[in-house]
Amino acid sequence: MSTHKKPVDSSRKFNVLNRFSARLRAFSDSTTRNVAATGLLLGSCLIYGMQERNTAVDTGRDWPNYGGNKAGNRYSPLTQINTGNVKNLQVAWMYDASEKPDPNNPGRRRDRAIQCQPIVVNGVLYGTTPELKLFAIKAGTGEQLWRFEPSKNDRLNSNRGVVYWENGNDKRILYTVGSSLYAVNAETGQGIPSFGTDGKADLHEGLQTNMDHDVSKLSVNATSPGIVYRNTLVIGSAVSEGGDAAPGHVRAFDVVTGKLKWVFHTIPQPGEFGYNTWPPDAYKKIGATNNWSGMSLDEKRGVVYFGTGSPASDFYGGDRKGSNLFANCIMALDAETGKMKWYYQTIHHDLWDRDHPSPPNLITLKHNGKLVDAVVQATKDGLVYVLDRDKGSSLFPVEERKVPVNGLPGEHPWPTQKYPLKPLPLSRQVYTEADITDRSPEAHAYVKERFQKIRTNNKFAPPSTNGTLLFGYSGGAEWGGNAIDPDGILYQNVNEEPWELIMAERSGMNNQNKPLTAGNALYVANCSACHGLDRKGSGPELPSLVDIGKKRSVEEIKSILKTGSGRMPSFQQLSEKERDALISFLLNTETGPAKVTASPTQTSKNGFPYTPAYVSKAWQRFTDQDGYPGIKPPWGTLNAIDLNTGNYLWRVPLGEYPELAKKGVPTTGTDSYGGPLATAGGLVFIAGTKDEKIRAFDRKTGKVVWEYQLPAGGFATPISYEVDGKQYVVIAAGGGRGQKIGGNYVAFALK
Repeated sequence: MSTHKKPVDSSRKFNVLNRFSARLRAFSDSTTRNVAATGLLLGSCLIYGMQERNTAVDTGRDWPNYGGNKAGNRYSPLTQINTGNVKNLQVAWMYDASEKPDPNNPGRRRDRAIQCQPIVVNGVLYGTTPELKLFAIKAGTGEQLWRFEPSKNDRLNSNRGVVYWENGNDKRILYTVGSSLYAVNAETGQGIPSFGTDGKADLHEGLQTNMDHDVSKLSVNATSPGIVYRNTLVIGSAVSEGGDAAPGHVRAFDVVTGKLKWVFHTIPQPGEFGYNTWPPDAYKKIGATNNWSGMSLDEKRGVVYFGTGSPASDFYGGDRKGSNLFANCIMALDAETGKMKWYYQTIHHDLWDRDHPSPPNLITLKHNGKLVDAVVQATKDGLVYVLDRDKGSSLFPVEERKVPVNGLPGEHPWPTQKYPLKPLPLSRQVYTEADITDRSPEAHAYVKERFQKIRTNNKFAPPSTNGTLLFGYSGGAEWGGNAIDPDGILYQNVNEEPWELIMAERSGMNNQNKPLTAGNALYVANCSACHGLDRKGSGPELPSLVDIGKKRSVEEIKSILKTGSGRMPSFQQLSEKERDALISFLLNTETGPAKVTASPTQTSKNGFPYTPAYVSKAWQRFTDQDGYPGIKPPWGTLNAIDLNTGNYLWRVPLGEYPELAKKGVPTTGTDSYGGPLATAGGLVFIAGTKDEKIRAFDRKTGKVVWEYQLPAGGFATPISYEVDGKQYVVIAAGGGRGQKIGGNYVAFALK
């Protein structure tokens, strides 16, 4: 049975600590101390030191963790900036993190957002640059203290934060670049050679167990930082979503040595719980089922909480019959040992890529008259699960309903799925005729014609060759997470845009229904799941490859295929000859002897990647003829939910399209990437929208009370902290995602 306590008043705690400190000083001044008393004094000082560091978190002076605290609350108790004076916010400093392209490494071309939510410890702000260099600056001025440069051999991926750890004078920043986990001295910016091998550990470690192919060359990185419990770093990973996906096992590394401490198999192996929810050999070849979105930690319980994603490959599961534990689960593990406490599966046998997109949030709620420690998880399809932290059971009713099972040949759709009754969904669940855009008569007619060909009446309709319309990719909730205040109010930004999915049988993929060329077969096996068989992709997340030769040189493409970039995994499992064939196909230059026939199930050595019978022919936003969402607004919202009751307090559009606003179109909202920050000053700060603004909303009403036009899109989550009595709000404004490129961290404070 858990013990529930009321939230501690941080100011009262600080005063108590001051009085305790005074008593300790008086105690130490006495000249009549025995050995036992001296031991008591030393022990008390150690306890006080720990409490003093915690107080820096509780009072909001620091922002020492991804999400603010290890509960992931994204909440600041600071009140200096409030609803009454937020209109006076101005830029306090800007730190230029941008970098010029490396002419010797064209694959590292700067064309992506800075997604990093920095941390602040003892007045120093730590973050990453677009090229994933680690930096330290003075949090009050933006003055650089140092920069650390990782190996140029590391692939570039999205990075959303870093981890701080200290033990006495040993102070470290841990962060990842590609498959490398680095430990860096937090005071000097120098790598720590004793960590791992020459200062870094390999994120492939612990994944090879019982696999029937070589995992070491597969794409493995960590977009979100891990979380530290004592001397243990628990971390997830981001992997490919196709047949070449590495296993998504959750692992722990020793913070001091970099050695692997434990592995939790997210796809169970023989003798492990959940093994019978997969085919017998699934653990040897199926990948993903990973935690890419980050974690939360209850330090008192010593338990880490996280959500997992879907298995590979997305949209077809004919080779993975069963409910597929521990895919699409909210999970609790013992942080020291990796032993499972409980799991809660939200999607059985996922066919819709409905990963858990953000870290869970830990909060104490008043539920049915009792205080309950809870875990809160928002989902891609706009649901909010509120679970008991010790039991993993839902605090609100959840129904298991029958769903369609008319899947593709060889598929095994699960016959039931979960429907939470409270809170109500954050976004629409099924696209109906009443939802068709009314932006203009022409747009309505254009979308309606397409809708009638691909109408989908159930959110769990299995993917098909005729096509389905669905929500749940790039929102509901996204990787930016949510904020929860001490009253149990959740603030969540939501994307509300339908997507179109059309599947195709892998065999006979070319237009002439003839055998595929070698490059085409490799494209089908390795690239089509994201970019579609037609190579058209969908927006900045899944860019078009149709005219890739006009955007990238051959050397750039070679470099990216070898090392990966952003969401794009590396393809080191392919030989150089295979990569050359793939490039020839992408550039439409396959001629003469190179244009040989190949099986559409062509794989690399060891029979890997495995090749699902069906892949996505088209996976794209469902838009009108001008590229706007093919649905009535709002297209993006900010929501406030009282989790004590499960009731909504308010919902407002988030963001706008300036060109539509000029025409008098009411605020539509846009998709957003990055999360909210709530403060005790009565505010919710959030950026992440296509109009490149950062806004402050009144926490009680949802009214915009301040906004600022950033130099580039702020596709990240803001933070807040205090230096020398002044409160700051900082956002990374790196641009990208189809918008202009930036590269600044921008700090705001009162005039």
